[in-house]
Amino acid sequence: MKRTYQPNNRKKAKKHGFFARKETNILKNRRKKGRKVLAH
Repeated sequence: MKRTYQPNNRKKAKKHGFFARKETNILKNRRKKGRKVLAH
């Protein structure tokens, strides 16, 4: 039986990475709040 989690870094980055966050206002809000780390 095949395991369910087949990690794919490209897919992960496209969904949750820096550029994915940049498309929305998330980074702007976090910058405004003065975060050290904006996106992991």
